[in-house]
Amino acid sequence: MKSTFFALSALVALVSSAPAPLALIARAPPNIPTTSEAKSQLAAIRVAAQGSQTGYSRDLFPHWSAQSGTCNTRETVLRRDGTSVVTDSACAATSGRWYSPFDGAVWYAASDVDIDHMVPLSNAWKSGAASWTTSRRQAFANDLSNPQLIAVTDNVNQEKGDQGPEAWKPPLTSYYCTYAKMWIKVKYVYYLTITSAEKSALTSMVNTCSA
Repeated sequence: MKSTFFALSALVALVSSAPAPLALIARAPPNIPTTSEAKSQLAAIRVAAQGSQTGYSRDLFPHWSAQSGTCNTRETVLRRDGTSVVTDSACAATSGRWYSPFDGAVWYAASDVDIDHMVPLSNAWKSGAASWTTSRRQAFANDLSNPQLIAVTDNVNQEKGDQGPEAWKPPLTSYYCTYAKMWIKVKYVYYLTITSAEKSALTSMVNTCSA
């Protein structure tokens, strides 16, 4: 009886001393505007019909550029948006956890995560980027200073494709507010145009914001 008591006491002590699991943190890209800022920015963006897809190629937007050491843009965002991310000598993520704010899914392998361009490259091409220099398109495709890049579920990102918010919205309606504010910020910063349908969708999404 006494030995059983001591064994149970030891087990309780072992469990009590074990470190608590790290909480999964929902990261956010930088420089997401406030609701009032987003509304002001949306009002300032020029409304125009979408341009032609003619001449577009992803290769015209050099992406996943080198950032620091062996890390490229994709790897940098994976580390920024993940929790407890471990990388190898080539900066490839070997373990970690990623919360996808588009759909609320949690992933444990980097291969299940895509880095979404908030404003897709093709959409940018049709709203002003066709006239940019290659260096400006490269800066856009690798922008870590604005809310243009975010780690999300790969299948959800592929479903989004190059569609604007008038045609595609994230599965989680609770993310409409943040999504719209990020989209508006990027279009505003890069002087890209929006269509009337796009503006209407963004206005409705921003109106879901609590403040």
